[in-house]
Amino acid sequence: MPSAAPLSASPTLRHLEQLIAQLLDGVILLDPSGTVLTANAAALAMHGVTEVGELGATADDYARRFTMWDAEHRQLKHRQYPLFRVLAGEPMPDLIVEVAPAGCEEARWVHQVRDVVMDVDGGEPDYLAIVLCDVSKRFDAEARFRAMFRANPAPALIVRQRDLRIANVNPGFLALTGFTREQLVERSLFGLGLLGGLPSRAEVRGLIDAGQVIPQTEAELLCDDGSRRLVIFAGQPIDVTDEDVLLLTFADLQPRREAERSRAVSERNLEAVFDMAPVAMVIADAAHRVLRVNAAFHALSGITVEAGANVPVDALGWWQDDEARSAMEREVAEHGAVHAGEAGFVARDGSELRCSVAAERIDGDDTTRVIWVYQDVTERRRSEAELAGAIDEVLKDTRWLSRSILDKLATLRRPTAQLAPADLTARERQVLDLICDDLDDAAIAERLAITRNTVRNHVARIYEKTGATRRSGAVVWGRERGMGTHRP
Repeated sequence: MPSAAPLSASPTLRHLEQLIAQLLDGVILLDPSGTVLTANAAALAMHGVTEVGELGATADDYARRFTMWDAEHRQLKHRQYPLFRVLAGEPMPDLIVEVAPAGCEEARWVHQVRDVVMDVDGGEPDYLAIVLCDVSKRFDAEARFRAMFRANPAPALIVRQRDLRIANVNPGFLALTGFTREQLVERSLFGLGLLGGLPSRAEVRGLIDAGQVIPQTEAELLCDDGSRRLVIFAGQPIDVTDEDVLLLTFADLQPRREAERSRAVSERNLEAVFDMAPVAMVIADAAHRVLRVNAAFHALSGITVEAGANVPVDALGWWQDDEARSAMEREVAEHGAVHAGEAGFVARDGSELRCSVAAERIDGDDTTRVIWVYQDVTERRRSEAELAGAIDEVLKDTRWLSRSILDKLATLRRPTAQLAPADLTARERQVLDLICDDLDDAAIAERLAITRNTVRNHVARIYEKTGATRRSGAVVWGRERGMGTHRP
């Protein structure tokens, strides 16, 4: 087989120019002295120029025309520029630099640079080159992502898929856990034990290894002080960096957990207070089903209801008058409460009771409860009835009684608690108070600084609202309700 013909001539600059012109990557060719020999169109475009001469005649000239920063935007000294490093024989495996025309403070391009050394005979280099790849778009996307990642208030971290180490953490995650950046970055996610209490550790790790989406999952997140916080997290693969990574975002559920614990404690305390209360109490729902009764209610009524039995109120046989019960239930539904109500009731042994009734509606997040309170006033009402009967006997012969005694007896005969108030305005009550103190219209007008005609108008409305037909009737009506200074 004939041997190949020896290479009769070394490659010329013209040959190299023809070669690099076909490349999509940018190439700047130098000789060992630092003279810029040529550059292809891609390299010129990556510097915003159209002629080789605009790059500079030498490496020093190039350094005066362009400013460079490293990937963290720290400005490079001239000796750190790729042209000077290739002249010094320093290897540059995929060096990242930011580039801008001299005088600009913001980078205009991002170059990924590697070096090429060419020699003809295996001795000293004959030509040196730097090969440029414009990665500006990728780094713009990464810069936007980094800015968004830092500004995002939601705690988050980035995990490399190849070794499951933490590549980055945002301020929200540091604030949540109390760790510093140095304690986390380049540490193993699972080696640190950050995620505890996982439903399936193997499943979560498998999803991260496979670069798949991690659905929302609850976990116990380790904090710097050794405590753990309840969180819910999710994972999403992202491709804005030059390697496969997973973005993990977290939501803090610890406040919810603490609120639930506090609520549980409060509920237990309320149950204890409810059970120990000396007043008969019943808890019902909005559908008027009894959920719970306390010991005082059982002692008063003899009725037992198991907790959570949901017994309809009317099935207890407790209320003597269903109409009175319905009226109070409507008042609770419309106004949220009943105050100073009164009704008759029947105990389990058949005895009849008279109780004052109060109720309050409590609206929760998704439930409505009504607390009913019953106070036995049977004996008091019996005593009042007996007193009223005695007074009636006395009032049969009133010749020897003074007017003030008659007023007091009349008030005692009709206890204030059983009388419904009229819908009087504040001014009408003032006028009626003075009428009950035996002041005439002129005195009332002077006392209240109003005209006598205004007093007469108020008096007319008082008659209309109270049903009185004369002044003495209004006085009796008012004093029965504790008005005036002559009340007992």
